[in-house]
Amino acid sequence: MTQPHSDDMYDRDAHPHGHTHQHGPAAPVSAQLRRVIGAVLVPFAVLVLTGLVVLWPGGAPDEEDGRTGVGFDRQHEQAQVTEVTEVPCEDIGVQVREGAEGPCEHATVEVTSGPHTGRTFQEVVTPDATQRYSPGQDVVVAYAPDAPEELQYSVTDVKRTVPIVLLAIVFALAVVAVGRMRGLLALVGLVSSFAILTMFILPAILHGSNPLLVAVIGGSAIMLVTLYLCHGFTARTSVAVLGTLISLVLIGLLGSWFIDWAHLTGNTNDQTGLVHGLYPGIEIRGLLLAGILIGSLGVLDDVTVTQTSAVWELKQADPRASWLTIYRSGMRIGRDHIASVVNTLVLAYAGAALPLLLLFTIAQSDVGTVAFSELVAEEIVRTLVGSIGLVASVPVTTLLAALVVSADRRPDALEAGSRRAGATSRRGRRRKR
Repeated sequence: MTQPHSDDMYDRDAHPHGHTHQHGPAAPVSAQLRRVIGAVLVPFAVLVLTGLVVLWPGGAPDEEDGRTGVGFDRQHEQAQVTEVTEVPCEDIGVQVREGAEGPCEHATVEVTSGPHTGRTFQEVVTPDATQRYSPGQDVVVAYAPDAPEELQYSVTDVKRTVPIVLLAIVFALAVVAVGRMRGLLALVGLVSSFAILTMFILPAILHGSNPLLVAVIGGSAIMLVTLYLCHGFTARTSVAVLGTLISLVLIGLLGSWFIDWAHLTGNTNDQTGLVHGLYPGIEIRGLLLAGILIGSLGVLDDVTVTQTSAVWELKQADPRASWLTIYRSGMRIGRDHIASVVNTLVLAYAGAALPLLLLFTIAQSDVGTVAFSELVAEEIVRTLVGSIGLVASVPVTTLLAALVVSADRRPDALEAGSRRAGATSRRGRRRKR
């Protein structure tokens, strides 16, 4: 009883006009193959869910000893710049750094929210300040109730809600307009990823859980949710999940080894130093490795899904091709993918570290000094370990996909499909006569 079902399913794969290539979702795989894939992925999903339950932090830790986020937890209010006037810096007793030219600016700011709505205060802007103000500009001010009245308010930032929200709306509309339902599901997956990051990964690390373990559990949850949500519960998606998982394990092992071997501390900037000072129990080196894993996950998803889809399309284009032929064809596609993805990853890290590279250039340091300093060595390890994982994901995922898609296409089903396609073609020719 099972063989006719397999034949019928394959016949749906064969195009009614005799073509074997089909765009869109892949045909369902056999029940036996689904059971094999489920036997691997279901225990993995159960482990991830168990990890989420066990490590779930329940929010950020309470600060009983008064330690804070230094600046991010101050009370903030809304305000607006009402007037900006130029004054000589020496007239108001402001010293500017050598080389800075021009007058200072006096910005009159009116508080528009909170208990002191309508109060105004003066903000001094030096000529070398990067942030300038203009009348009518909305700003964010910090309120310090314990300070003297004339010092209770100070401008901390400009208000940029409208352009950021508008950009997010344009992005969402573009994704949905081009991707349609798939694009909408991708946006839902993006929201889910952000929720796991902010509700689980960050609070769990602050609660003292091992950053690497938290990153593995959280990253796996993100991978499962986004891939299956965006691409459906199919064998194709499951193969992409397996390829991503294997590559993440490789990245974790290589990252741990080279971080230890290179004696990287992970405490290389003001942010990590501040985190370590506020929460000494956090393992900073583990935080570095966790960042490598999470940073590589998004690109890994793209590579594994693309390679898996390519293999499925290759098989549908030539159902008689062996797994080795499919693998070789998929790898020819994958080599192009590797070249573009690795370059993208390196340039992304270089762009993030551009100010640091400029400082080394200004200092006229030689290449060896720059490359082997901890600041740059950390980025090199991050980039190369992530790139090795990406490169490895191509042959691993392609091989898994070729084996799975070939195992699901039985020779007798192929022959039956070919006979039916040939019969359909002959009937069409007779009707034309």
